[in-house]
Amino acid sequence: MTTRSVRRRVLNTALLLGVPPVLPIAVRAQEAYPARPLRMIVPYPSGGAIDTIARTVAEQLSRQMGQPVLVDNRPGAGGRVATEILARAQADGHTMLITTAAPISVAPALTNKLPYAVEKDLLPVARVAEIINVMLVNPASGVGSVAEFVEWARRKGGPIRYGSAGVGSADHLAGELFQSLTGLPMLHVPYKGGGAALVDLSSGVIDVGFSTYVVASPLITSKKINVIAVTTGERQALLSNLQTVAETVPGFSISNWAGVFVPKETPIAAARRLYTELGKAVSVAGVREKLNAAAIETVFSKSMDEFSGFVRDDTRQWARIVKQAGVPMEQ
Repeated sequence: MTTRSVRRRVLNTALLLGVPPVLPIAVRAQEAYPARPLRMIVPYPSGGAIDTIARTVAEQLSRQMGQPVLVDNRPGAGGRVATEILARAQADGHTMLITTAAPISVAPALTNKLPYAVEKDLLPVARVAEIINVMLVNPASGVGSVAEFVEWARRKGGPIRYGSAGVGSADHLAGELFQSLTGLPMLHVPYKGGGAALVDLSSGVIDVGFSTYVVASPLITSKKINVIAVTTGERQALLSNLQTVAETVPGFSISNWAGVFVPKETPIAAARRLYTELGKAVSVAGVREKLNAAAIETVFSKSMDEFSGFVRDDTRQWARIVKQAGVPMEQ
């Protein structure tokens, strides 16, 4: 029985008996939310874009809410391990998941054997950021733009090797979409994390990659890899010197958002409090500056309902991308 159901039953019984309602301790404790430290689950290893967002936002939430917000990295299965942990967590507002689209919008298009159902098990709270993804090449190729890369790839002949953080990741599907729109023969090389793929890109083991800027930036700065475009449909103010892939390859658009979810049965009052506090956190100048430095743009949903609609639309879009790219369903 949910907390709201317990509260309703207690109040109705009290009214029938004509006595002042006295709520159970568990219900009254909920009104003091948060009553203990909060847990923010991260579905990827430390050091990546989502981890950067999580730790920056968690630090600010701790100040605002008067309780520690503990970051808990639970990588595995493209974010599905962490998402299942959230789905099975106690629904009291003290456990949240901050994630990308991979286990939320993308995974349903790749398999019908998920250990959770997004709409049944998760409550979307807010979109908090846009993680800027970029297209990257090895400097030895001499490529300086998307158009030059397409020309280089056609001259090269044979399969063009591209790496990703794993099957179903945003960078994997970006490569599949690029291949389907350009007609280039491309070979997917999955890695256990985007950082490993970029190391091989810098040494010439693979030819191209689509990665978050925050993960790629050390190799970009040291000129071991070249960045030639952003993957979003529009140019990004934080990287205004870069063209979009779509300016050369019409129809190409990959958005890598970050959002917060709680278990479905979380009391709405706690979820709304968390929504409000997240909005305050991402509006703090120091938070924005730290994330902007990693090419992460702070974005905040107009409401919880707006974010729920966004997730549904994004799920439909990824289903189209997966179908268009011809990615087979996992068996």
